[in-house]
Formats: sequence, C-alpha cells, structure tokens
Amino acid sequence: MNMAASQIWLIIFFLAIGTFLIRFSFLGLIGDRELPEWVLRHLRYTPVAVLPGLVAPLVLWPAATGGETDPARLLAAFATLTIGYFSKNILAAILGGGATLFVALWWFS
Repeated sequence: MNMAASQIWLIIFFLAIGTFLIRFSFLGLIGDRELPEWVLRHLRYTPVAVLPGLVAPLVLWPAATGGETDPARLLAAFATLTIGYFSKNILAAILGGGATLFVALWWFS
C-alpha cells in the first residue's frame, strides 16, 4: 500500500485527537470530582487485568520464536507465578522468572 505523506499525517492527526478525547473524557470532565466507591473498587483491579493482557502474548506467541509457543517461556511464566504466589514478593518473582528463562533457554537450545 502506497500512501501519500498528507494521508499519513491526516491519520496521525485524527488518532491524536481521538486519544486526547478519550483521556479528556475521564481526566478532564470528572478529574476533580469524587468518584463513587463502587467505581474506585473496580479501578483497583485495572492493573491486575491489564498486566496479563500484556504478558500473555509474549509467553504464548513470542516474536523470538516466530510466534511458536516455547517451553522455556512457559516454564519461566510458571516459575514467576509460583514464586510470586508463595513469596508475595514481586522482585523475587521477577528475578526468579528471569533466572528460570535464562536457564531454560540454555537448556532447551
């Protein structure tokens, strides 16, 4: 697809306006008001919902393997979840998962 530079800049402009309006609808219009308790309760779960959505494709379809599921990454994800669940320490989970990935990539290659 061959697009003119003006078309690309027009698309970028409309995406910028759309992004601004999405953020302004939440931050600008209700940013100075007190939110109801039920909204605050649900907002607490946002990071917990977003993080798996960001990590799962990297574990199940990693670009490093051409989109093929890799046992080393599955093992590292399982180790990270297990260490995090039992230790309740996020730094230990990250370091343990990273070390597991390093060893598993060496082992499986």
